[in-house]
Amino acid sequence: MSAIGVRRLCLMVAAFVLQTALLRAALPGPDETPARPSLAGQLLVAAPWMGDPRFERTVILIVEDGPDGAVGIVINKPVGEQPLASVFKALGQEGDVAGSVRVFSGGPVQPEAGFVVHSADYRRPETIALTDRVSMTSNVAILHDIGDKKGPAKFLVAFGYAGWGPDQLEHEIEEHAWGIAEADPTLVFDEDRDHVWEDARKHSTEHL
Repeated sequence: MSAIGVRRLCLMVAAFVLQTALLRAALPGPDETPARPSLAGQLLVAAPWMGDPRFERTVILIVEDGPDGAVGIVINKPVGEQPLASVFKALGQEGDVAGSVRVFSGGPVQPEAGFVVHSADYRRPETIALTDRVSMTSNVAILHDIGDKKGPAKFLVAFGYAGWGPDQLEHEIEEHAWGIAEADPTLVFDEDRDHVWEDARKHSTEHL
């Protein structure tokens, strides 16, 4: 799998910034016919025979899927609990921020790139709705709100992502490397991370 070089997601020193253009599903032009519907807002479920060890038993939330490629975040690879103060320090931010968050490895590409996936009860101008129940916000303010107990009821903080070039993901799906499942909030936020892959397989359209 490869990063989408032209349109990068990066974590800036002064702010937690995600390029909205990269996270919005690209729409075909008036004379274009998409090869398949966009998978943005759905889950990829790695097949048991997945040959890439980086993606063995992974479940990935697709946040963009269009003509330029696709971007997804692994949701079942927790790294550990981190104090919010440590996260802000890593971002070059100062301030007395209480609480901690569970941090996930979102994928092998740009491990310094940060993402907050969350329930739809929280919204800012930068928020992107992936489904009617799962959203993403691209602003460091969401971490402040989480620390102040004003953030979303459910959230997932991840660093890094998985990226595919044009037609690459479609080819991998045709090769049965991935199944597709609905991004049920229970799978995204609540399910024991050790069981997410197995449970997502049961709901996969490929019946992996």
